[in-house]
Amino acid sequence: MSKKITILGVGNVGATVAYTLTQNSLASEIVLIDINRAKAEGEAMDIIHGAPFSTPLNIFAGDYSDAAGSDIVIITSGIGRKPGQSRLELASINTKLMSEIAPKIASYCPNAVYIIVSNPVDILTYAFIKYSGLPASQVIGSGTMLDTSRLRSLVSNRLSISAKNIHAYVFGEHGDSSTFPWSVTSVIGMDFKQYCRNIHHYTEEQTEVFLRGVEKDVRDAGGEIIKRKGATYYAVSTCVATIVKAIYSSNNSVLTVSCLAHNRYGIKEDVCLSLPCILGPKGILREVDPPLLPDELKDVQNSAKVLRQTLDSVGL
Repeated sequence: MSKKITILGVGNVGATVAYTLTQNSLASEIVLIDINRAKAEGEAMDIIHGAPFSTPLNIFAGDYSDAAGSDIVIITSGIGRKPGQSRLELASINTKLMSEIAPKIASYCPNAVYIIVSNPVDILTYAFIKYSGLPASQVIGSGTMLDTSRLRSLVSNRLSISAKNIHAYVFGEHGDSSTFPWSVTSVIGMDFKQYCRNIHHYTEEQTEVFLRGVEKDVRDAGGEIIKRKGATYYAVSTCVATIVKAIYSSNNSVLTVSCLAHNRYGIKEDVCLSLPCILGPKGILREVDPPLLPDELKDVQNSAKVLRQTLDSVGL
């Protein structure tokens, strides 16, 4: 079966996404579109030269018209976050760019599933829905997939247990108001706090210190990486590949992706934020809302309020 994917924006993230999709044999054709055509051509050449040792595919630099017929369009276009800059500070510039991109690409690919990766991802996912006019179910933000991956990685390292045995999630904004619903976190089938108490013999106080420390490190991770190497792109590319795999395989995986809230968890604001969804060939197939504790519910609702304030500030 032909699997055609278009990537808009071929900077560090876009190029790494293309490479990761290639290495995971997730596409038979990849179109790279960038304002810097030569850069897109160079990235395509570099990746295709490794194709003889992996799954054959056609990857090339193109224009918007070349995207026609794509199953999936991945958008990484935009100004990257600078050291010390929050994701939300990017909102005004990148929202304006999205207003130009969305209707143009949607006219060529009205049936594609869109994955928004550019930051601030929740704001831009909402902007793409508004500016493209496409059904919200076709538009997915990478959202807290990255935060969730970081959370599982940190917990895995600190408890010395495989991340595959850890079910933990981050909800809400991909940013400072992200929320950690520990009540729906489990390790080898055990409630997380019960695991800490029975397996690691943590006191209740030690468990709380552990949780708060992990939360801080997850929120700070992006900034720490940017401070050291200038940008983040490996982990988010793996997350995007996971979303692509879920869309193509229809394996009913539950992923925390940014989506229109639709009054979930009592959210009244018109916003996009990350909540559990089941994905398939048409985009979001089903929403999954595990029950939250009162404080966790309040945190999710607060994250929606924070995002709505930003949307208001950029005229959305």
